Amino acid sequence: MASFFLLIEVGFSGISTRVYLFEWLNFSLLNINISFFFDIVTVTMLFVVLFISFFVHFYSIEYMGHDPSYPRFMSYLSLFTFFMIFLVVSDNYLQMFIGWEGVGLSSYLLISFWYTRVLANKAAIKAMLVNRVGDLSLLTAMAIIFVVFGTLKYNIIFPIVQYFLDVDYVFLNFSFDLITLICFLLFIGAMGKSAQFGLHVWLPDAMEGPTPVSALIHAATMVTAGVFLVIRSSFLFEYSVSALIFVTLIGGITALFSSIIGAFQFDIKKIVAYSTCSQLGYMFFSAGLSVYTVSLFHLFNHAFF
Repeated sequence: MASFFLLIEVGFSGISTRVYLFEWLNFSLLNINISFFFDIVTVTMLFVVLFISFFVHFYSIEYMGHDPSYPRFMSYLSLFTFFMIFLVVSDNYLQMFIGWEGVGLSSYLLISFWYTRVLANKAAIKAMLVNRVGDLSLLTAMAIIFVVFGTLKYNIIFPIVQYFLDVDYVFLNFSFDLITLICFLLFIGAMGKSAQFGLHVWLPDAMEGPTPVSALIHAATMVTAGVFLVIRSSFLFEYSVSALIFVTLIGGITALFSSIIGAFQFDIKKIVAYSTCSQLGYMFFSAGLSVYTVSLFHLFNHAFF
C-alpha cells in the first residue's frame, strides 16, 4: 500500500525519489547499490507494464490453460514481468542492464516455448543473436561511461555531463566526441531491443511464440525498453546534435519502411510485428526531435492498442 501511494505522489506531483535497498557491489573503483528510482517516466512505464501484464496473465489462464506446459509458461511470463519492472525502476546503468538482459532471456524462453517446432527455435536463436549486437554496443557505452565518469549512477552522471562537452575520446584508434560516442553506442543498443531498421529482422519471426507472448513482450512492453533507454538518457542526448539527428533518421526510416512491409503481409501476427516496428520508429523520431514527452505519450498510447 505504501508503494502504491508513493507512485501516486510521484505521478501527480512530478517529484522524483529514490528508495535504497542494499549495497550490491563495493570495490575500490566501483560502488553499486540496489536502489529504485521513481520519477514520472518510471511511473508511466510501471503503469504500462503492470496493467498490461496483469491482463495478459489473466487472458493466458484460459488461452494456455489446456497446454501441458502451462505452469512453465506462467513462470516464464512472471519472470519477464519481474525483469521489466527491475529495468524501469533502476537508478544506474548496471542495474538497468540486468533487467535488460533478463527480459531478453525471458523473450528467448517464451519464443521457443513450443520447442518441438523448428521455426520457434530458429526465431528464438535469431532474436538472441540480433539482440547481442545491440547489447555489445550498450555494454561498450557503459564501459566508457564508467571510465570517464567513474560511476554508472544516473544522479551523478547527468548533472555533470555539461563539463565533458569538449572532451574527445579515443575509441578503436579513432578520436570521437565523448558525449556523441556514448549516445551513438547507447542508441545502437536501443535499436537492437526496439527492432529499429537494420536490427529489426528478429521481431517478425518472434511471433512464433504463443499469442499472449506476442502481445505482452513483442508488441507492448519489452520492445519499448529501447525507447525508455533513450528517454532516460535524454540528459546525454541533448548535448549531442549528431546523435539526435541519427535517432531521428533511424526512427523515420523505420516508421516508413516497416509500415510499407506490413501493408503487404497476410499473417495477422506479422502485420502486428511490422506495425509495432513502425510505431516504435515514431517514438524514436519524437525523441530525436527532443520531444520526449510526446515519445513517452505514444509509448503509453501504443501499449494499449
